[in-house]
Amino acid sequence: MKIEKNINQLKRFLETERRSGKSIGLIPTMGALHDGHLSLVRCSQADNQVSVVSIFVNPTQFNDRRDLLSYPRTPEIDCKLLESIGCDYVFIPSEEEMYPAPDTRVFDLGTVAARMEGAFRAGHFNGVAQIVSKLFEIVSPDRAYFGEKDYQQLAVVRELVRQLHLPVQIVACPTLREADGLAISSRNVRLTPSQRQIAPKIAATLEESRTITPETSVSETINFVIDKLNSEPAFRVEYFEIVDGLTLLPIERWDDSTMPVGCIAVFCGEVRLIDNIRYKQFR
Repeated sequence: MKIEKNINQLKRFLETERRSGKSIGLIPTMGALHDGHLSLVRCSQADNQVSVVSIFVNPTQFNDRRDLLSYPRTPEIDCKLLESIGCDYVFIPSEEEMYPAPDTRVFDLGTVAARMEGAFRAGHFNGVAQIVSKLFEIVSPDRAYFGEKDYQQLAVVRELVRQLHLPVQIVACPTLREADGLAISSRNVRLTPSQRQIAPKIAATLEESRTITPETSVSETINFVIDKLNSEPAFRVEYFEIVDGLTLLPIERWDDSTMPVGCIAVFCGEVRLIDNIRYKQFR
């Protein structure tokens, strides 16, 4: 496994791989790797001859500097994990390497970026578009792998690829969960033991809401989820919306969409957790 911090050097390595006819998969991460990230790497390894993991805590996608400063950073542990599963390249650039000058690009990402995370985290998706487009230019991957836990981010990346006509296939990989249902996330390590005990109630409540949809309207389902979670003192629901899985526009009736998805952000104490649920199965 090669660990590289320099953009030009990584490009040279990957160009050699490409000339030998090897396909390249990219897994963009912010580090603090867990089984969810490793599952993305394994998906890439199944599809490609070369897999590249980037580890970079991207400052332009944080609208809260406290969140940026507290984001877990474990590069040595991350590299050992990646080496243990046979990753080919790890790209760990500095902020100066990725942003030698301020990135002033502004992306119009349309409806997929307008609500939910887009509404509550000003500039977040523009920062995502900045870093993902940079990584795509550096690595020139055949495929890039993203987890479905960040459902809206996945839609934003697909829109970015469509707008820029980028020759990369975006591969969505299923959300990995702990045995108790909690979506695996780098932020979970910040939960106190008592918060970790109650955090699985988020996924459990979403699952319960799916069982009542034959008898409840969209608005009633939304209210059920918000009210039940907010009844737990440690929780504060920031948003819960049921949207079309492609446009991410809110729906009013179940038959408004063949791909209804519920997306949620909940504060458990000071830790912000996101999750989602499909109300109909689709791929």
